[in-house]
Amino acid sequence: MTATIDVLDAPTDVQSDVLEFLARLRGPTIFRVPGIDRTRARVVAGTLHGNEPSGVRAIHRVLLDRVQPAVDTWMFVGAVAAACAPPGFAHRMLPGHRDLNRCFRLPPFPDEDGRIAAAALLTLREAGPELVVDLHNNTGHNPAYGIGGAIDEAHLGVAALFTTNYVCSQLTLGTFTEAFAGIAPAVTIECGRAGDPAADETATLGLLRLLERDRIAPAGGDGMTLLVDPVRVCLHPWASLAFADEPAPGIDLTLDPAIDRHNFRALEPGTRLGWLRPEAPWPVFAIDPDGVDRSGALLEPVGTELRIRTSFVPMMATTDAFAARTDCLFYAARPRG
Repeated sequence: MTATIDVLDAPTDVQSDVLEFLARLRGPTIFRVPGIDRTRARVVAGTLHGNEPSGVRAIHRVLLDRVQPAVDTWMFVGAVAAACAPPGFAHRMLPGHRDLNRCFRLPPFPDEDGRIAAAALLTLREAGPELVVDLHNNTGHNPAYGIGGAIDEAHLGVAALFTTNYVCSQLTLGTFTEAFAGIAPAVTIECGRAGDPAADETATLGLLRLLERDRIAPAGGDGMTLLVDPVRVCLHPWASLAFADEPAPGIDLTLDPAIDRHNFRALEPGTRLGWLRPEAPWPVFAIDPDGVDRSGALLEPVGTELRIRTSFVPMMATTDAFAARTDCLFYAARPRG
């Protein structure tokens, strides 16, 4: 059974309120926006998570203003129902559904979310995109940054439209941009914290730059912060979690309530991140691209404290317990050598 995604020409009657705009869609939707050059195409995705509004706010803005791009642009809005669920932009995904941005590993999973991913890829790959951008938010304090599968002039050129921070990742999570590897430079842009007007501005101004430029200038690493080899540090499903200034009684892992202040800052060995419940099993894991758990190389128990064993740069550390449990505690990367 194949999911149906609406593929619509750029509308001329866009509602001024973004949630009203989304409410009039029947579900995941791809908008075709004709460019000045009709022989080339680009792909932009936004709000593949319903609680990350910056992407769809940027797409809504260019549709509302009837911006004509330099080349044909296909704009995919994914988690429409989750974004519209009251009170609006509050749910990553709806109950009973999986994270849509983990469903793009092929072959697709045989459920509704997997079929949505497969249908989107079928249409968007056929467009023959010369580049792909996916706009996201996160829940912690982070600067805007791009994530891609290579450090080269094409990927850095796309990222530089939005940010001066770039992370090269070989992790395979089933994301939208991973599905375009070998097809086109594909970059995820983490625009900043959800609900922050600065994150919306990063998404919108970067998208406008992407649309207006006939050619995306290649970029080198000069002037950019480059991180490589991120590992996703996660909580075991059985482990309990709290955020507090001191160990929470009976909790397997208590993290510093301001842990996200460390994002994009190199941390030295010995830095305390939190506390462990005495005599409890090791509560975290960190699987690298080769399937090896590196948590013990990155972190260590010192008495009841959780401390850093090897210097790394954290990203996406969050104090949102739901995000920490359902996605990850943080990513650990290193500066490009």
